[in-house]
Amino acid sequence: MQSQPSRRRISPRRLAALTSVTVLTLAVATSAGNGRLSSGTSAVGAGPSPLSRSSAHGPCMISGDREIQMSEGIPTPPGYTRSTGIVRALTLMIDFPDARGEGDALDRYGEFFPQTREWFRTSSYGRLDYRPEIPIPDWLRMPRSFRAYGIERGAPFDPGYRELVRDIVEAADPEVDFRAYDLLNVLVTPNAGPPALDTVLSVTFAGNTEAPSADGVPVSNASFVYSRQDDGSGSYDRTGYRVLPHENGHVFGLPDLYTAEGGGAVGHWDIMSEDWGANNDLLAWHKWKLGWLDTAQVGCAADAGTREYTLTPLAKPGGPKLVFVPLDERSGYAVELRTRAGNDEVVCRPGVLIYKVDADVDTGMGPITVYDSRRDSGGCTRSPNVHAELSDATFTPGESFVDRREGIRVAVVAADTDGKGEQEYRVRVTREQPTSQG
Repeated sequence: MQSQPSRRRISPRRLAALTSVTVLTLAVATSAGNGRLSSGTSAVGAGPSPLSRSSAHGPCMISGDREIQMSEGIPTPPGYTRSTGIVRALTLMIDFPDARGEGDALDRYGEFFPQTREWFRTSSYGRLDYRPEIPIPDWLRMPRSFRAYGIERGAPFDPGYRELVRDIVEAADPEVDFRAYDLLNVLVTPNAGPPALDTVLSVTFAGNTEAPSADGVPVSNASFVYSRQDDGSGSYDRTGYRVLPHENGHVFGLPDLYTAEGGGAVGHWDIMSEDWGANNDLLAWHKWKLGWLDTAQVGCAADAGTREYTLTPLAKPGGPKLVFVPLDERSGYAVELRTRAGNDEVVCRPGVLIYKVDADVDTGMGPITVYDSRRDSGGCTRSPNVHAELSDATFTPGESFVDRREGIRVAVVAADTDGKGEQEYRVRVTREQPTSQG
């Protein structure tokens, strides 16, 4: 979402995002708890909301200030689309008088589906049944030219976007009941706007109760995808769809993990950091936040002393996935096991990933930082468009992460094989003092 520092990465990405990041994906938490376009009631929302802060996991349920945009805190506040169960995604393909859709609109739809649906099914272990629906299978022609809307990376539903959404609603309303859907995907004809290599306009407005309304409900969770995100490496057919699960991550309440250094804070370990190039998954913290991990799969290391935990590969269903070591009520360290499987097809050094989560940092400002076990190594991947330096960040048996100031040590003890032949790692967490929860 900003200029890129090296040729290994797709060039300018979501230009000027950092100067207006808090208005790109507005995290307003004042709307109905299910975050639907529909005004009806819904199933449980995003994240492990049934947990109470007095439970054994309470110290690990960090939270940010109410003014933080798209906080990493748990549980996710109301206003976003629920992230478990059946989620219906209204998907519309639009074009303009000065940028007519080239070819069949269903070809544009086919750039993203069924891949996006399968990506969410795999990442959520089947807990999210993502259903893209196309009640209008043709190009939906807008009444004005693309240039007339003045679309830029502006504030949520600024005049240009408000006019565009109103025109979309008016054009689609005879055939669409917006109340029947949980989120909106707008797939814009790729020849509208600048090429993605120059500026990526794709954007999401999430949890925005001041959005224009359709059939009496606000279009508060909407993703807009513009030009094709291709770097010239010939990977678009396999990886071009990934901009959509990234954008939809925002409607579920996830922040951007990129920073001014590009993917330098998290690298290719989460699709909310890098959504181009080869496939990658979400962090275990995000899976807990979205309600894709059970409480029993998360260890909360809040007490002083030493304790060992077992971790199973994040890509495999079942088993313990995450250990969280809270530092205070707003931040802590997350520990998980990443291997080459599922959505993690480019992992080149399996091992334990350790990163800091800060719920008091805005989206796009570095709310998560991965710790590199091999600094300045250049990484182990040769996949195009992957942040190489952090690709070998994982810790392996015999290696440790130490925070002397906080008195915390995370040691990778061993890599074992369980009775079913599945790999698992044992980690030892030592903390000198328990976290102070005020």
